[in-house]
Amino acid sequence: MTSQVSSQADTTDEAVLGEQRAPRATNAGIGVKEIRRLDRVIIRFAGDSGDGMQLTGDRFTSETASFGNDLSTLPNFPAEIRAPAGTLPGVSSFQLHFADHDILTPGDAPNVLVAMNPAALRANIGDVPRGAELIVNTDEFTKRPMAKVGYDTSPLEDGSLEAFNVHPVPLTTLTIEALKEFGLPRKEAERSKNMFALGLLSWMYHRPTEGTEAFLRQKFAKKPQIAEANVTAFRAGWNFGETTEDFAVSYEVAPASKAFPTGTYRNISGNLALSYGLIAASRQAGLPLYLGSYPITPASDILHELSRHKNFGVRTFQAEDEIAGIGAALGAAFGGSLGVTTTSGPGVALKSETIGLAVSLELPLLIVDIQRGGPSTGLPTKTEQADLLQAMYGRNGEAPVPVIAPKTPADCFDAALEAARIALTYRTPVFLLSDGYLANGSEPWRIPDLEQLPDLQVTFATTPNHVLDDGTEVFWPYKRDPETLARPWAVPGTPGLEHRIGGIEKQDGTGNISYDPANHDFMVRTRQAKIDNIDVPDLEVDDPTGATTLVLGWGSTYGPITAAVRRLRAAGDTIAQAHLRHLNPFPRNLGEILHRYDRVVIPEMNLGQLATLVRARYLVDAHSYNQVNGMPFKAEQLATALKEAIDD
Repeated sequence: MTSQVSSQADTTDEAVLGEQRAPRATNAGIGVKEIRRLDRVIIRFAGDSGDGMQLTGDRFTSETASFGNDLSTLPNFPAEIRAPAGTLPGVSSFQLHFADHDILTPGDAPNVLVAMNPAALRANIGDVPRGAELIVNTDEFTKRPMAKVGYDTSPLEDGSLEAFNVHPVPLTTLTIEALKEFGLPRKEAERSKNMFALGLLSWMYHRPTEGTEAFLRQKFAKKPQIAEANVTAFRAGWNFGETTEDFAVSYEVAPASKAFPTGTYRNISGNLALSYGLIAASRQAGLPLYLGSYPITPASDILHELSRHKNFGVRTFQAEDEIAGIGAALGAAFGGSLGVTTTSGPGVALKSETIGLAVSLELPLLIVDIQRGGPSTGLPTKTEQADLLQAMYGRNGEAPVPVIAPKTPADCFDAALEAARIALTYRTPVFLLSDGYLANGSEPWRIPDLEQLPDLQVTFATTPNHVLDDGTEVFWPYKRDPETLARPWAVPGTPGLEHRIGGIEKQDGTGNISYDPANHDFMVRTRQAKIDNIDVPDLEVDDPTGATTLVLGWGSTYGPITAAVRRLRAAGDTIAQAHLRHLNPFPRNLGEILHRYDRVVIPEMNLGQLATLVRARYLVDAHSYNQVNGMPFKAEQLATALKEAIDD
């Protein structure tokens, strides 16, 4: 969905929940229902992994984006394809934070929890603040489902939920009743209860409905009865909210008319933005895009998306394993394509030898690592930032590779373009480090004008580039550009440009196999110098008041860090903020910036990997603040930690 807005960015985030009230006349005979106007809301849908919570959240998000709110999402689902029904490991949730102003995170705690069964309630109630709304599917609160998750008595009846505003709704029964006319089997009808819940929430928060109805009819176009059943359940949920006395209040969150610069926007996830960025890079470079990949969570969506765009010259190869995937991508790069391979941390481990080969061959190659919890198989559906040192050093020998990291889901588009620029300009493999939080999360993205995209055009070698002492013109594959130290890129089959290829050390210039110690030393230092001299922008610091404490971040910690900094400044504290996109090489002014502050705090979703690099490189006593629980930081959590650093 796209929408157009014209405004200036707001400076607040995670604002205090404010509300205004206005009555609204409803259907004749029902009376008047109150409308409360809020500046932001955080909703979490939670249920069994088969209850369609991700679809429900996606649809609510799409309608919210089309309405013009700023938003941020946090899908959270089990690693198992189908965990045991009704158990805590099988709980799937989707959290959406939407507002009438600029926001940066999915929110620390939900104002509304929709719990489809006892497991969903038990798994999420600890995150819900007092006074929040609970919408609970009472049909599932029977003895056996409650016993599965340790409820001896019903929490709906024993007083344990007195601190919350509980709305008991028999979602299953109401859905089956609404779908009687379709003659569906009970189990088939029950599956639409997520659409009933979506309709109810859409009424509560005045979300548009046309897009969801069109989506359902398109999704189930080959099963029109199922399509209409889902639409009917969705409408029944809306009507239930409109007519029931239990929901006496509905809420409005105005469009974020002051949050964005003028432009056309759409809701986008990190993996989708990254996919579009790769396609844009190939078009700007005038090169076909080749993806060699093996499916792995949470990177598989990129393979799925790129496979849909053959009309843009995209070729996708689902390989038999990780090694074959990157081997094919490197071969495509040798053949003149923009070669890409996508994976997560375990796949990077398998690809490491071929990445080293790409360093030796000095060919452009993009290695997209959507980080997840490790080690080994680890936490496939949870987020982490623990592959930084692997990207920096996870190869044998001296094999330097540039590393960049996007900071938000929408920023994945620009990060892909930047990774391609570096790879093509300097003839090198490049790591792009996203993570599960960015990959699956979504936010509004301003669709760029084509004129704003960088020119990535590549000039291939077409003629000999060296003259021997006897006057013979030859092609030297390792004769370098004096500014970038990049070697020429010759497409195989170009007459007169035949050259050797392989992983054994090259002789400078000729590319012939060389075991000469002095040549090896020279080539190692030259490859390192090429990476060290990559042109990256200086690091910008947000420091309006001359603080003595700097918080330095990278990757997906941008949102929580920025939200925490805003909270501290609103409370009168002074703190500076900087965020790294380029992690190898670092911006040239990073050392000077670090030495400008008395304290440097580096929050990371690992045990201090960037902090280790910063301490070693700049001899700065950087303080780590670390979390490795598979979830992103919360703004309040970071604000508390940064406040302690300021007061120390």
